[in-house]
Amino acid sequence: MQKNVTRKDFLLNASKAAVGITAVAGISSLVTTANTQARTQITAWPWPYTQLDPEAARIQAHNFYWNGKDCCAGSFGGITTLLAAALPDPWVNLPMEIMLYGRGGGNGWGVLCGCLNGGAALISLVTSKVDSGPLISELWGWYEQAELPTDQANLVGTSGGYLVHNYDGALPQNVSGSPLCHASVTEWCLVAQKKISDTERKERCARVTGDVAAKTVELLNAHFAGTFTPTYTDPAAVAACLDCHGSAVFNNVMTKMDCTPCHITAHKTGSIVEEVGGSPSSFVLSQNYPNPFNPSTNIRFSLPQTEKVRLEIYDIQGNLIKSLVDYELYQPGNYEVTWDGSDNRGSRVASGIYFAKMQAGKFAHTKKMNLVK
Repeated sequence: MQKNVTRKDFLLNASKAAVGITAVAGISSLVTTANTQARTQITAWPWPYTQLDPEAARIQAHNFYWNGKDCCAGSFGGITTLLAAALPDPWVNLPMEIMLYGRGGGNGWGVLCGCLNGGAALISLVTSKVDSGPLISELWGWYEQAELPTDQANLVGTSGGYLVHNYDGALPQNVSGSPLCHASVTEWCLVAQKKISDTERKERCARVTGDVAAKTVELLNAHFAGTFTPTYTDPAAVAACLDCHGSAVFNNVMTKMDCTPCHITAHKTGSIVEEVGGSPSSFVLSQNYPNPFNPSTNIRFSLPQTEKVRLEIYDIQGNLIKSLVDYELYQPGNYEVTWDGSDNRGSRVASGIYFAKMQAGKFAHTKKMNLVK
């Protein structure tokens, strides 16, 4: 039986339907409530951003780390509180605690570094999907390749510039080679010879949280000023791994991360590294001998302190040929390894110019070698 609908009923039902559609559509956007009794104000994504002081973000993030927000909410909140002061609507309505899950690499799981998680979330909130990708890659790539905590982070600490003073000394630095929490923290602990529970390790993460907040602001400032230029490129080791594991062959790996810090035994080098004694006072990569050589040559390197070492052979085009020491931890001393003129697949290489490249902490050096047949 059809029921006649009055104009009043029609308008009432139509308004209810409109409210329902608006509510569903609003799920895809962050919503702020200006007056819960009077109206709901929807702030469209991306949210507004204004130029900020990176150093102010650094100090705020460090402070939040030590005051119950940890790394993820610390880096995120270090920026959002500055935005809330400059742009109250909508930023005053967003609690930084939404990012607490990211602490310890995601609730202590040690995956993505929490401060990177917080920085990327902020970037994603104020930029489009297309624009956010290069900014996030730049942030994560910088973190992977930088000496952390940075010189600036240590300078602020030693000058008493932080709001929390649990440790004001200069902290050891290292290149983590990975955006993963467990890799980054573990590598630093090995270099600094500290435990996870030590105050210095916690201060290290507090300073890195500040570093990431400052870097995120620096990138966003440049983006909105129209001066951002991406500089990050995938490490050579990634390209080398994807030669086989990318789409051209196995097609079973998708990554931008350097594989070798974690997968140190993925390709057993077969190289025998011998300790030859002595107590060196500096890092050294010696010239190989004999040189020119055929079929093999010896390469000696020296370490004045405990470090992860990478010693690789490249051809004249810059292609990775052989990994002799694949990101392995060595104690102070002098060491020697032999290269037999083969590549990572065991095939003999052609005559020509090759380069031995060593990296250990901040030290990096290259030696030119000549294989003749």
